[in-house]
Amino acid sequence: MCGGLPLAIVIMAGHVACNPNKSEGEWLKVCKSLFPESAKDHGKYGGKDLTQEELGRIVSHCYNDMPVDIKTCSLYLSIFPKGQKISSKRLTRRWTAEGFIAEKQGLSVEDVADTYFSHLIRRKIIRPVEHGSNGKVKKCIVHDMVLEHIVAKASEENFITVIGGNWLMQLPSSKVRRLSLQESDSKCANDTEKMNLFHVRSLTMFGSLNQLPSHSFKFGIVQVLDLEGCTGFKAHHTEEICKMLLLKYLSLRRTDTKQLPKAIGKLENLETLDIRETNVVQLPKTVCLLERLVNILGGDKRIRRALKLPEELNKKKKMKALRILSGIEIVGGLADLHHLTELRKLAIYKLSTMSDDPSFKELSSSIEYLGGYSLHTLIIDDESAKFINSLDDLSSPPKFLVALELSGKMVQLPGWITQLSALTKLTLSVTALRTDNLLLLSNLEALFSLTFSFRAEKQDSETLTILAENKLSSDGEITIPDVGFRSLKLLRFFAPLLPVLTFSEKAMPELERLELRFSMLEGICGVENLAGLKVVHLTLEDKEGEHMTKEVQREIERAVKRTDGKAPRIILSDIFTLLVL
Repeated sequence: MCGGLPLAIVIMAGHVACNPNKSEGEWLKVCKSLFPESAKDHGKYGGKDLTQEELGRIVSHCYNDMPVDIKTCSLYLSIFPKGQKISSKRLTRRWTAEGFIAEKQGLSVEDVADTYFSHLIRRKIIRPVEHGSNGKVKKCIVHDMVLEHIVAKASEENFITVIGGNWLMQLPSSKVRRLSLQESDSKCANDTEKMNLFHVRSLTMFGSLNQLPSHSFKFGIVQVLDLEGCTGFKAHHTEEICKMLLLKYLSLRRTDTKQLPKAIGKLENLETLDIRETNVVQLPKTVCLLERLVNILGGDKRIRRALKLPEELNKKKKMKALRILSGIEIVGGLADLHHLTELRKLAIYKLSTMSDDPSFKELSSSIEYLGGYSLHTLIIDDESAKFINSLDDLSSPPKFLVALELSGKMVQLPGWITQLSALTKLTLSVTALRTDNLLLLSNLEALFSLTFSFRAEKQDSETLTILAENKLSSDGEITIPDVGFRSLKLLRFFAPLLPVLTFSEKAMPELERLELRFSMLEGICGVENLAGLKVVHLTLEDKEGEHMTKEVQREIERAVKRTDGKAPRIILSDIFTLLVL
């Protein structure tokens, strides 16, 4: 029926997968409706190339078959430019802000949104292009022809108006509800001047803000404003944004924003505030007036720039609806988080609390307390390591954690880590890279990914001493045990110097991807014991070790030559190539 055309086959496969109970007769009716001319020819389908019109019919049929709620969510894809990688979180948070998602059967809106996103993947409407270290889809893309159909539908229903980009969308004669500006040239500005924009409730911009019409930020009923990656951002823009009193979702990520005004406290409906990778390092105290705020996303993970919260957050026990508090700095009176009982993710990029300070115990107590509620993700970057080393003293571990990242100069892991039965993602400082610690972690049955990381800017004398001691304690060799790690799919070691890595005979039976980033790798043994291995990615940070790395590559290639012909793919790159990718 699909004439051998890959897109048609993939889309129909998604359609079939989501309709497992249809009978053969029902599928024949589908074929007849899609290809009436073939039905006249004694029901012979396929055997010929599809025309553009026939392919369009298949895409349209598969789209129309989707449930109404998910069809609405799919129309939202037309907001993004052709060929752009779309962040899954960016998409699902916007669905929620638009009111497309509601709690169902005991699931939170976030969980329902994730379910809808997974359904679109199963339908092959969107295609995963990047996965996170937890195995979940991080970014997706829409095939050009599928997107063309969605854009046409969105225009037909006056669901979204797209200006610029690759589409020649007719300007609507009626009210514009959702606006996507995909170019920032004079023609784009002229088009927007001609439209009635006073009813816009969702505004998304790509490129520069410099050539936009003067009234672009004066829409009174905007609920979603997404300026991620826009250039030309000025101080007066934030002042105008603070007049959008119905705003629920605000993303200034990767813009030139330097600070938020006090007037941000007027946005009492705001649910998501995304100021990641900006120069905003402190929130005004008026942000504590935002009682409906669910997500605060700040700081810069790559350089660990942190966002300082106002002390009023603790003093007045405000913002109890918070579920995500990411990229923050903990200092002084900001350590008491007991009242945030809805918190699911806490990411601390900077710690300025000392062991003899009361805030030290307050933070420790908060983590212990919240761990008994809904805390699923905990990230702590502690340069002094005094706090993360004290976590071993917790009387009750955060047992519901799904993801844990501890960065600091650790030698031993918290003893309670083996009790985290739901943990799927674990990232640790490389100073904890020891055979005994690996043996301890092997008991984590649900663990999907394990990362030992080490950032080059922290190569002080104390850290190098600990690394040397770790190497000596392991006799210069790290042995991956032959027990445990039953669910591990991804293993990563990032360090300047990696000792000899040895995989025991039955080590990590489900491991699919091994990533090593280093300046010098002393050796790797037993790779042939990793029966499920599909990809080995070696990244060289120092050109001086290139000869040694290529030798290791050849050693791996020789070791994994298997009789079944299923040897893993080996990727060799340098740090500069990786940064470009």
